[in-house]
This record gives sequence, structure tokens and C-alpha cells, in this order.
Amino acid sequence: MNSVFIKDELKYTGAELASHWIYRNFKVQGDAIVAFAGEVDVKITEMVDIEDVLANEPIYSKKMLNFIIEHFNLPLSEGILRQRIFIAIIKETLEAQGFLTTRKGDDLFYQGRKLTVSIATKSPTSVLIHTGINILKDGAPIEVSCLDEMGIKDIEEFAREITERYIEELRSAKTALCKVRGVF
Repeated sequence: MNSVFIKDELKYTGAELASHWIYRNFKVQGDAIVAFAGEVDVKITEMVDIEDVLANEPIYSKKMLNFIIEHFNLPLSEGILRQRIFIAIIKETLEAQGFLTTRKGDDLFYQGRKLTVSIATKSPTSVLIHTGINILKDGAPIEVSCLDEMGIKDIEEFAREITERYIEELRSAKTALCKVRGVF
């Protein structure tokens, strides 16, 4: 699995959650994860979470750390499990730095306030995951927590640690799959 950290700020609108977006924009083919910081402004028309659409809850943040993950040849059910593993890795990474978080499904909360947004969906060719972690609180339509209040300033290093841990988790799972003998 390949990974890329984009140093330039990019705006996330939801349209980026599309098959081959990583390949088309960053020339990284196959299973991949890309991380970048920037404004998040997902209008209802771009949302894939029907529950949020019905509740008329668009997503906005002046600045988030965004991860887009694309996996090919997976059912959506496995993509959702990988999304949950990714969220658990973020939780573990924060807790290793002394920040106690709570996970509810695919969301993380810090001091009772929402820290992340995340969704997994299926395209005709792949499973796509977007996870955003608030860097700043500014502009959020609900009360949120953020990396800034935790004192996490090196966003690139934080993103790289999470990305590397996710890739290693998948490698480890593949090793576990390949090392066992079947039973009859």
C-alpha cells in the first residue's frame, strides 16, 4: 500500500471521495492513502451519509487533517471494518501522547466533543474512506475538539505516524492470513 502526504493545503468538498482520485491527482496507483490539511466544506449534495443528509447536517471546518484511503477488490463490509481499524489507530496514537479519547462507531470524541468525521463508501471499482480530524475549532457547526487544543502542532508528523501504523496493521493482518494452516 502506498501513501502520500500533501504539503499544500487542499480543500475537501466530498467530491474527492471518488474512485481513482488519488491516482488521477497524485499518480499513486492501487491501494493508497493520502493525507492533507485544509478547509472542509461538504454540502448536502456531496454527502454520502444518508443519515446526515436526512438530518440536513453538512460538514464544515476551517481546517482539518484529512485522510482519503482507497482499497480495490473489497466488499463495503470489509471497507467499513478497515475504517473502524483506522479510527482505532488514531485513538491509540492520541492516547500514546496522553490524550484520552472515546470511540463511538467511526467517531472519536475528546473531552466529550467530536474530534473526527469519517465515512466509508463503495465505488464501482473500490472502497473509499474519508476521515477528517479537526485541527482548528473555527467555523464548525457543532461544538468540537481539535488537535490545536491538544497541542499537536506537527500535523505532517502526526499524519505520517497514523498512516504508517495503518499500513503496518494491514501488513500484519496479511502475514496472519498467510501463516496459518487450515483445519478440516
